[in-house]
Amino acid sequence: MAWGEYQPEYNPKVHGVYDPARWYGKPDATIGQVKLGELTAWFARRNKHPQAMISAMSRGYWRWQHKWMFPRHITMAGPMQIILLCMAFNYINNYTKYRTHRLYKYHW
Repeated sequence: MAWGEYQPEYNPKVHGVYDPARWYGKPDATIGQVKLGELTAWFARRNKHPQAMISAMSRGYWRWQHKWMFPRHITMAGPMQIILLCMAFNYINNYTKYRTHRLYKYHW
């Protein structure tokens, strides 16, 4: 599957209008329904190709967009999630500076 192409499992006569947040492949059990003994077989059935992982992240992004950003009356929850994600990334990125700064006796 290249850029701009539909999923190979998508059939417009069966599925109707294309939704980028939906998986059109064969449905499988969710990880919450898998028993511990079946966990290795469940992981073996997953597609581990980098393109499949990128597609899964894209579907997650579109699901987030449909839930938080596309409704008619949105709240501040979606933008606040973006802001908090940026704040956490910035803190992790600058943690080495914060770690050494806390050992100083005078913070001037």
